[in-house]
Amino acid sequence: MHEDFIAAAKGVTIQDQMDLKEITDQAYTNYKKTSEELRGVIDPTTLYRARTEYQSEFQRYWKEHKKGPIQQNMINIVEKGNRILKKHLKNFVEEGLCPNTCGLLFQGVMNCSSCQYGLFQCWLEPQQDCGVHELKGQEGEQVVLDCFLSWHSLIIGQAEYHYSWKRGARNFSDQELFEVLVVTEESKIVLNQLSVSEQGVYRCLLLDKHGTELSRMHFILNIIPSPSSTPRPIPTLPALPSLDLRPTRLHRDTLIIILAFLTVVSISASLAIIVSLCTMMMVKRQKSVRTRPKEDEEVQNEQSDQKNRSGLIKHPIKYV
Repeated sequence: MHEDFIAAAKGVTIQDQMDLKEITDQAYTNYKKTSEELRGVIDPTTLYRARTEYQSEFQRYWKEHKKGPIQQNMINIVEKGNRILKKHLKNFVEEGLCPNTCGLLFQGVMNCSSCQYGLFQCWLEPQQDCGVHELKGQEGEQVVLDCFLSWHSLIIGQAEYHYSWKRGARNFSDQELFEVLVVTEESKIVLNQLSVSEQGVYRCLLLDKHGTELSRMHFILNIIPSPSSTPRPIPTLPALPSLDLRPTRLHRDTLIIILAFLTVVSISASLAIIVSLCTMMMVKRQKSVRTRPKEDEEVQNEQSDQKNRSGLIKHPIKYV
């Protein structure tokens, strides 16, 4: 930009051009010095903002300052450019450089001295540990495990989340073995249809394409049993009183009463049987008396018929 301005400037001598070239070269030296005071690196976003603001100010300045020594005007505008660069670098170092509060980040930046892009290592202690989170889930429902952190979006290249777990544990160490669950490019996983047997410690590791561990996070999951699955206490019945199996002796008066009752019952039953038999005999006798006259009449009729037949045989009919 500076070179294009010097070449296109009107009404300037060769000496003026040499002076302007010297001023801009010194400006570049000052820009490098300012950047080295602020870590010496800048990301593409911050560089774009600083360059856009300076270009706008550069063009506006020359429109407003067409008069006066061109050398002094150039000094003024490049110094303003240095202040613009310092402002953006300071914001980048405070807010944009190494935004990770845990883990290991290789951030893509540009070296302000060489103008070459590279990776800036952001390493905080403890290196990869990004905390332990307690989660509660209802049995039969679902829970989401998500170990995404905002600075993960700045990772250069492919990275994968490795989820593993240890059943029923609450205390753990990094040296313990965890059972692998899933390896995915997504930061979150969903556990559906939770059961009490799934509670324990879940671990999430973020590894880059070289297998370098960038972050580590743990989740302690507690499952609340549903009311229907809680075993109900079995009610206990009171103990039955012990039975006395020893033979019981009856009192003498009681025995006499029982014998008398049995005697009365036996006599009553006998009388009932006798009355029934007598009644049946009387009914049978009445039936026999009613049927005898009819039998006698039938016998007489039969005898008379026999006599008539015998008379016919003795006196045969003669035909003339």
